[in-house]
Amino acid sequence: MEDVEVSDGDSPYTVEKAPLRNPDLTPLSLNVGELLSLYGWYLLFGTLLVYLLLQYLSRRRSSQRSPPPPTPQDAALVARRQEAMEAARMKMQEELDAKASIFREKQKQQEEEKRRQKIEIWDSMQQGKSYRGPATTSAPCRGQLLRCSQTKAGQEALRSADYSPLSGQEGASCSFRPGRRGPSAGG
Repeated sequence: MEDVEVSDGDSPYTVEKAPLRNPDLTPLSLNVGELLSLYGWYLLFGTLLVYLLLQYLSRRRSSQRSPPPPTPQDAALVARRQEAMEAARMKMQEELDAKASIFREKQKQQEEEKRRQKIEIWDSMQQGKSYRGPATTSAPCRGQLLRCSQTKAGQEALRSADYSPLSGQEGASCSFRPGRRGPSAGG
């Protein structure tokens, strides 16, 4: 209370303050702290955005001012590279042509084989024969051809020739149907 002087003037309740010798920055720091707490992130991102924008513009200006100098290349080196690339292209084209000719030959052979088979089928049809594919014999009967033919000739057919499981009609036995599997209804 050394700074305060009390004087008896017009009003007995008046208090006079002495001028500040060391001004305190507390109100200023409070205002800055409040500003940062409210808009701190916005200020940080805004500053960062302005910095990046300035960097981008400076790079753009520098690239527009001076175009990159052409790189010196040896004419002989360029010619050798082009010749090597042309030779590689020619080699690849020759390989492709060879593969294409082989493929065409195979296609012609296949077409000729199909045409020959069609002619054979047509001839056999004209002669009244039915066409069936190449005959194949089953593996177990190849060595025992005589025995297989004897057992097949001696056996009777298991079903009649007109039996068809999909038709559903083969006499009196088609009315029978087996019961359901599972537990009985009463239990």
